Amino acid sequence: MQCENCHAELLADSISCPQCGAPVPQNVEGFENTKDIQLIMKKMINEYGDGILNDTGKMVAFVNDYLPEYDKERRLLKNMLNAGVLKNMLAENDQKIAVMRAKSYMLSECFVSENAAEFVILCFTYMLGWVYEPTLKAKDEEPVEEEEQKPEKRKITAMDIEMNVFLPTQAARYRLAGNINIPEGITKLDNFCFDGFGFMKTIKLPESLLCIGDYAFTGCKRLKGVDLPENLKIIQQGAFSQCVKLTVIKIPHGILEIEDHTFEFCESLEVVELPPTVSSIGAQAFLGCEKLRRLFLPESVKFIDENAFSYCPELTIRCYENSYVHKYCMSHRIKCETVETGVALRAKKHEF
Repeated sequence: MQCENCHAELLADSISCPQCGAPVPQNVEGFENTKDIQLIMKKMINEYGDGILNDTGKMVAFVNDYLPEYDKERRLLKNMLNAGVLKNMLAENDQKIAVMRAKSYMLSECFVSENAAEFVILCFTYMLGWVYEPTLKAKDEEPVEEEEQKPEKRKITAMDIEMNVFLPTQAARYRLAGNINIPEGITKLDNFCFDGFGFMKTIKLPESLLCIGDYAFTGCKRLKGVDLPENLKIIQQGAFSQCVKLTVIKIPHGILEIEDHTFEFCESLEVVELPPTVSSIGAQAFLGCEKLRRLFLPESVKFIDENAFSYCPELTIRCYENSYVHKYCMSHRIKCETVETGVALRAKKHEF
């Protein structure tokens, strides 16, 4: 590994270059894209100059433009920029004190997890050229002898998702159908695919489906339930918004994010099951879900937008004690029930 600044050779555990003293990109536990994002943000400053650092509006706009594919991280950075974390760091003369105060502020006032706070600090300090060693640095995997190595499961790529897209033009022939069956082999439902299909009551999705596009089922006012296939990896923003008859949804294992507006104004939605892979819940994701009574949020959730559960008057969130979710509920005055770490979050059926 070489220094990005002077190209000197670096040791594997270096936090700064021994030649020029520049910080070395590092990953944080739970944020495996930290190094990539550090480099992108440094590039942003190199291109536009450090004059943008004190302009929160410009910084938020540039983060939006430069990090389009990193949804969870982008939202977190934008929120912390708007909360004044970077400005406060720049106002402090001592870098160590600036970092300590920033981390304390994020943990106590912004209610982010320690991992998330470390991620934000690493991104900001690298961008500023400050050296910082995180307390939750991701552990490098121990080398494994060749004969012991197991073949890794191949990651799903954008090419896999776009292999066989079901288009709105193909969906048009089902516009008056009550029950719809999508054939096997389809890998993605395109954006707005079934938008406003007012007659659809049920839909059978193929096991090959990997992605549901933006607003794919928005306004399907008779859709009461849908079984999501286990291979599904992405549910994009607004996918089920305004499905006013939808009552139950089970999110399959592997989904990482509940994106913006996903279940917005699903007025009849009562039961949502989230897997322990979900790490973030976006803006207005459950806005106006008037009948949503209980939601069980796993410890994997490390970011929730401040308006994610607006106008959910009956909602009680169940979570682990002292978790990020617990602190979020207290901060936003959402009713919650807590359990000790290690105790199952899922409720018995009679609790619904």
